[in-house]
Amino acid sequence: MQEQDELSNLRSLQISDLYDRFNYASGSIIGRNHVLANKNNQDAFRVVRRSQFMAAVVCDGCGSGNHSEVGAKLGARMVIETIADLLNQDLAIGNQDFWNIVQTNLLQKLKGFVAIAQGDLEFAMEFVNDYLLFTIVGVLITPSETVTFSMGDGTIAMNGKLNQIPTYPDNAPPYLAYGLYRPEFVSFAIRDCLPTLELESILIATDGIDDLVKVENINQFWEEDRYFKNPDAIRRKLAMLNREDVKPDWNQRELIKQSGVLSDDTTLVAIRKKR
Repeated sequence: MQEQDELSNLRSLQISDLYDRFNYASGSIIGRNHVLANKNNQDAFRVVRRSQFMAAVVCDGCGSGNHSEVGAKLGARMVIETIADLLNQDLAIGNQDFWNIVQTNLLQKLKGFVAIAQGDLEFAMEFVNDYLLFTIVGVLITPSETVTFSMGDGTIAMNGKLNQIPTYPDNAPPYLAYGLYRPEFVSFAIRDCLPTLELESILIATDGIDDLVKVENINQFWEEDRYFKNPDAIRRKLAMLNREDVKPDWNQRELIKQSGVLSDDTTLVAIRKKR
């Protein structure tokens, strides 16, 4: 009887303090290559924290798309909204069926955007390729369970364990919008699943972080307090790393230009248990 009471109290604690249990920090920077090509930052992110769940998503627009930052921004918002709607149905978030439903519902929403083509297949495909191709990496935290998920490449670090999702062949990840034509080509992958009581920290990032991990200790983003105290701290750190600098080479009597280290757009969200 005592064990049941303790379990009941634990569950009540989980539900009541989820909103206040975690802090998050986030930031995004345009990559050096996109600056040189006069393109926008094609990454996007969104974080939602409520009493019953917390979710974060980063999306990376296809580099060859003319306006894929539009899809990335829409995608980050739509993914979390779709997840929130399904949480009311008491489905197990650690089950692949949950993510299959998320995918189906997201594709229905994308169809609404493509409908402007009004039967013109060529225009529809051009619209999808220019606006709606983006990868997805995210985390969903409920009072009982935490799941990380992805569709495409990127990076996840759960409780300090770094997992860089490998680049897909020909640099062609399974973008969600491909499911408008061939649904069997795309699927959400569950990357981690653990009880929320065991969650200490989580980082999700677009594939631009691949350059970052070569020059910086990535643990800093969930370990150091400064990133959680200043909402602009991550962006400023990334901007500093991508700053161009000119230094004199006195031996050669010339100026040496040093480029930023982040060639691709880089976006990350760090979440950790409050201290």
